[in-house]
Amino acid sequence: MTATDPVSFWDHDLGPRALRAPLASDSEVDVCIVGAGLTGLWTAYYLAKAEPGLRIGILEREYAGFGASGRSGGWLSNFLAGSRERYAKKHGRQSVVDLQHEMDASVDEIIKVLNAEGIDADLDKPGVLTVARTPAQWERLQAKVVEDEAWGERDQVLLDAAACADRIRIADAVGAAYSPHCARVHPAKLTAGLAAAVEDRGVWIWEQSPAVRIEPHTVHTPSASVRARHIVLAVEGFTAEIRGHHRDLLPMNSSMIMTERIPDSVWETIGWAGNELLGDMAHVYFYAQRTSDGRVAFGGRGKPYRYGSRIPAGGTIPQVTVEALRNLMVECFPALKRVDIADAWSGVLGVSRDWCSTLTRDTRTGALIVGGYAGHGMTTTNLAGRTVRDLILGLDSDLLSLPWVDHTSQRWEPEPFRWLGVQAVYGAYRGADAREDRSGRGTSMLGRAANLLAGR
Repeated sequence: MTATDPVSFWDHDLGPRALRAPLASDSEVDVCIVGAGLTGLWTAYYLAKAEPGLRIGILEREYAGFGASGRSGGWLSNFLAGSRERYAKKHGRQSVVDLQHEMDASVDEIIKVLNAEGIDADLDKPGVLTVARTPAQWERLQAKVVEDEAWGERDQVLLDAAACADRIRIADAVGAAYSPHCARVHPAKLTAGLAAAVEDRGVWIWEQSPAVRIEPHTVHTPSASVRARHIVLAVEGFTAEIRGHHRDLLPMNSSMIMTERIPDSVWETIGWAGNELLGDMAHVYFYAQRTSDGRVAFGGRGKPYRYGSRIPAGGTIPQVTVEALRNLMVECFPALKRVDIADAWSGVLGVSRDWCSTLTRDTRTGALIVGGYAGHGMTTTNLAGRTVRDLILGLDSDLLSLPWVDHTSQRWEPEPFRWLGVQAVYGAYRGADAREDRSGRGTSMLGRAANLLAGR
C-alpha cells in the first residue's frame, strides 16, 4: 500500500511512500507509544539508543509524520511554550532559565542527530528574525528582548529599520530582533528520516492503527491490542480525540501557503540572502521560511478553532484563508504579488488551557502524556523524547527537574464556552492589530484584554 492524497506541500514533495503494516494481532512490548509524530519518534529513538534490547512499538492512526510534525513551518526554534511566570511560581525562576538553556541546546542536539543518522532534511541554521511592522510591535519587541534576557535567552540582537533592511526588505518594517538559536528544516523529510532511523534500531511502527481505548498497561486498536509496561500518549493536537481526554488540549488550527519557485530577480528585490526564519510581533502573527528550493512557505492562524474540537480531515483550508495569507505575504513582500501559490494546507497543534507545555501522568491509566507545545513543538519534541526516556529508565537526570515536568493545567471549558472563548480572543487580537496599524501608538487595550481572556 502507498500513502495517497498528500496533506501538505511537504508531503507531496517527499513523493509516494509505502504504508507500514498495521497492527494485525495482539502484541506485548516494554513501551507502547501512541502517535508517530516527532514526540513519539524522538522518544523511541532515545529509548532504543539507551537500551537496545528494549521492545518498543509505536501505534499511528495514519502514517508517520501525518500530523503537525510533518506539516509545520519547519522551525527548529528555542521558543518556550507557555508562561514563564507560571512555571517559576511553582519551581522557581532558575528552573525557567534552565529550561531556556535546554531549549537552546536542543536545537543543536537535533542537528547533531540529523548529521549522525544521515537524515537529509534541508537543514540550515541561519537563526530567526522577528520583525516589527508598526510602532506598537516595535515597542513590544524591544520589551520582549529585555524580558527574554532576564529569563535566560542569550545572544539576541535588536536591529533598527536600516539594519533589518540589510538582511530582508519587508514593507514598513520598523525594526527586528535576531536570534541565532533557530534552524530551518523540511518537516516531512525530518519525520520520515527519523521514522526510518528508529526502525533501524528495532522499533516497530504500526501505521493505520488508531488507538481507540487506553487502559492500564494496554492500548486497544480496532483489530488488536498492545500490552506494555509503559504507555506514552504522544498525539498532541489530536489528544481531544482520545477517550477521556477531550478537554485536555485544544486543537488549534494553523494554516500555510507555499509559493511556486521565485525567480532570482525577485529574490534580489526581497533580499533574505541569509535564509533566516521569519516572524512578526502582530497579535495574530505570521511565520515563514525561505525554502531550500527557492520558495516562500508562509503561515498563520486562519480559522483557529472548530466547534467541538473537530479536526478537519486531510488538512484542507477554505479559499478565503488562502487569500488572507497571500494578501498578508504580499503586504510584507510586494514583489511577490505576481507569484503563484503552489499549495495550501492546515494542521492542528495542541494548546493547554494555560498555554504551557506539559509532561504528566494519567492517574487513571498510568500513561505518560506529552504535549501542549502551542506551535513550538519542532524542538520541544526532542526535549520531550529525552525527558520521557529518563523517566521510563529511571535515570537521575537534570531534565526531570525542568518546570514543565508534572506541570498541570486546568481543562478547557465545555462547549459552547470553549468555542465562544476562542472566537472572542482571536476576534480581539485581529481588532487589536487593525487598531495598531491605524493609530501608530502603543499596544492596543484589545490585545491586552485578549491575553487576559486567553490565560496567557
